[in-house]
Amino acid sequence: MRRQRRIGAYGLCRDGESVLLARGSATSPFPGVWQLPGGGVEHGEHPRTAVHREFVEETGLTVAVTGLRAVVADVVRLAGVDGPVAEHTDRIVYDVVPTGGTLRAEADGGTDEVAWIALDELAGLALMPFTAELLGRPVDPLPEGAAPAPDGPGSAPEEAVRPAPVDRRQRFAAYGLATDPTGRILLARIATGFPGAGRWHLPGGGTDHGEQPVSALLRELVEETGQLGRVTGLLHVSHRHNTAEFGPEGRPLDWHAVRVIYRVEVDAPTEAKVTEAVGGSTETAGWFSPADVAELPRTEVVDAALSLV
Repeated sequence: MRRQRRIGAYGLCRDGESVLLARGSATSPFPGVWQLPGGGVEHGEHPRTAVHREFVEETGLTVAVTGLRAVVADVVRLAGVDGPVAEHTDRIVYDVVPTGGTLRAEADGGTDEVAWIALDELAGLALMPFTAELLGRPVDPLPEGAAPAPDGPGSAPEEAVRPAPVDRRQRFAAYGLATDPTGRILLARIATGFPGAGRWHLPGGGTDHGEQPVSALLRELVEETGQLGRVTGLLHVSHRHNTAEFGPEGRPLDWHAVRVIYRVEVDAPTEAKVTEAVGGSTETAGWFSPADVAELPRTEVVDAALSLV
């Protein structure tokens, strides 16, 4: 079965005891199934920008993002042209509030109805699993879905339907601002040959197909630093788009990275050491006081995380 990946951004919009939902049209992979408004993050697009764009397209409303609600992942089975496809979607969910516009259904798109639905009426609706989970409803398995036409109404971004050009990559990754009981900060130095080589970075990395972001982070924490941690909070989602990113491929790539940052506590710290196989992206790891971190060559991800705590 062929595997493919995409990144989606969605908005949880509440009005008292009602929530705004959009129903999949006949041109969507799952007709008649309701979900939070939103959709695929385009190459180079910030997920917050995608939420604003998708809300206007699907609901006619402009919205303001008021918070970061959740980051989850799921895999659905689609009927591809050349056989079944397992599509992994990393879903970033924001809290949003309406700021203008008039509620209306999307014209000739991936949704055919949008409505405020009372929470006590959700039991009678078919819901996308991530939407059901966020709203506290039982999660029912989906049947095999149809693959939307790459350029037709209701289609996902091009890279989600057919393989992206070899030199154009979109990557989803999870990182952790990890601290120990004394307040030290855990960092990993990027190895030679990888983007940002020589700079200190938050431990973490790309998620595998079918892997939840938190699980990926805890795996990477062991591989890059040898530490066992527990995730205690969701901090931030950022992105980075570089049209000429040099990496181990040895040539510039059009690289779009979407990164979720969590707060992590390591209750029983040990000497930080890399345990992943030789040739990985981490050269070494270490524990540092906040004052020491300020003197290190750091990535912008470290600075962004530290600014939030």
